[in-house]
Amino acid sequence: MKSLLRPALCLLLALSLITGLAYPLAVLGLAKLVFPDQAHGSLVYHGTSAVGSRLIGQNFADPGHFWGRLSATAPQPANGLASGGSNLAPQNPALIDAVKARIAALQAADPQNHAAIPVDLVTASASGLDPDISPAAAQYQLARVARARGVSEQRVADAIAQATQGRQWGLFGEARVNVLQLNLALDAMR
Repeated sequence: MKSLLRPALCLLLALSLITGLAYPLAVLGLAKLVFPDQAHGSLVYHGTSAVGSRLIGQNFADPGHFWGRLSATAPQPANGLASGGSNLAPQNPALIDAVKARIAALQAADPQNHAAIPVDLVTASASGLDPDISPAAAQYQLARVARARGVSEQRVADAIAQATQGRQWGLFGEARVNVLQLNLALDAMR
């Protein structure tokens, strides 16, 4: 029995050091060299303070800011520790009621806006942490944000155009607007 125990413990210790320490440190070091921004969380700074990440949705409620996708995380919105969707099927009465309530809230926030509400403003993303909205969702909110800020709609439209990113490598996904970066650009206009 002793002859089996010593090699097994040595192998456990060696593999623990390799897979638990050496490999993660090597991957982190390589990531910091090749992708330094991403290795540090793709943080967005306002001055010297980190205000968020380009990869994690933020919860904006002020009418002078663009609102992102809804978050299904609990106990608070955009909770990075509770990433996950609601897992409600499209025909689930709870989801239907939630979407109706979200539509009513958007209409109450901007009663002058009679445009069709883009679906990404009334549904949560799969992760519950999506930082982007569609250009249509940004356009839907344009008038409300311009009124609340007391600036021209053209100025806000220009900010949306500058913040709009195309498809990844011109092929994958759809055009999108990062809500945090758009709101920071608008805050810098003041």
